[in-house]
Amino acid sequence: MPAHQSVGVIGAGAWGTALAAVAARAGRAVTLYARDAAHAAQIEATRANPRLPGVLLDASIKVTADIAAIARADLILVATPAQHLRAAVMHLAPQLAKGAPVIACAKGIERGTHKFMTDVIAEAAPDATPAILSGPSFADDVARGLPTAVTLATRDEALASALVQALGSPTFRPYHTSDVRGVEIGGAAKNVLAIAAGIVAGRDLGASALAALTTRGFSELARLGRACGARAETLVGLSGLGDLILTCSSLQSRNFALGIALGRGERPATGKLAEGEFTAPVLIELAASQNIEMPVSNAVAAILGKQLTIDAAIEGLLTRPFKAEG
Repeated sequence: MPAHQSVGVIGAGAWGTALAAVAARAGRAVTLYARDAAHAAQIEATRANPRLPGVLLDASIKVTADIAAIARADLILVATPAQHLRAAVMHLAPQLAKGAPVIACAKGIERGTHKFMTDVIAEAAPDATPAILSGPSFADDVARGLPTAVTLATRDEALASALVQALGSPTFRPYHTSDVRGVEIGGAAKNVLAIAAGIVAGRDLGASALAALTTRGFSELARLGRACGARAETLVGLSGLGDLILTCSSLQSRNFALGIALGRGERPATGKLAEGEFTAPVLIELAASQNIEMPVSNAVAAILGKQLTIDAAIEGLLTRPFKAEG
């Protein structure tokens, strides 16, 4: 029997539910874990998740609040927010088989430790094989089977290829790489830059300003990526430039939506997690440690930390000395 026939998904939010649909579509035996037993029972009974309206789960997907059922899967997708990843993996770790692939599906850097997602997995579950899934995608599109391409990275290229084969389908196309850090930096940095893009849109600064912000933001992302050893093809690929373009232009992006609210002087919607809000201060500390300039990201962090007004941040960016491209 081929490897990776069973898939466990931790996190029964919109993204976890969408990934469970992806794995079922790829012909895997899928178990979806919800921490709250009542939430798990509701999804199991109705085959629907209120957090992903209008999408029915395939009848083959099992829904449970028993973490042991997930630990038995051949591969595990962890679809919790970045700041909850450690707790979720630690809950799983005691029952995990040695070498089991555990794939982080969040984009961010852990507060306090400055750890990337695969590093968090390695610490929380030393017996696991960490991996990361990232790229331009929204849960609703993925759950409905609309065409989507992403990147899956783990340090073992052969394993990355096998995981891609296990999850891929005609409408969900993962590309594999061993450039874990490149994928992680692309996913984390683009969330911060999407907030900046939202601020530009919210202030009605125009399409030219949004294009300039996106390209200058990518230049920052690429500089940091290169300093951290990322490959150029990863940074311009799905998990870098591709993801940045998507999330700097769509209201489905919570980071972009947060930026729009800030730009308009509105209170951001409650209950909507924007990963970039947590990532911004950690990202600029990482950049400083590498002696990398990230003025757009610095401005976002200063705005979120109430150290600068939006007008002051924009003025600071527009009055920076002229310099060569790069």
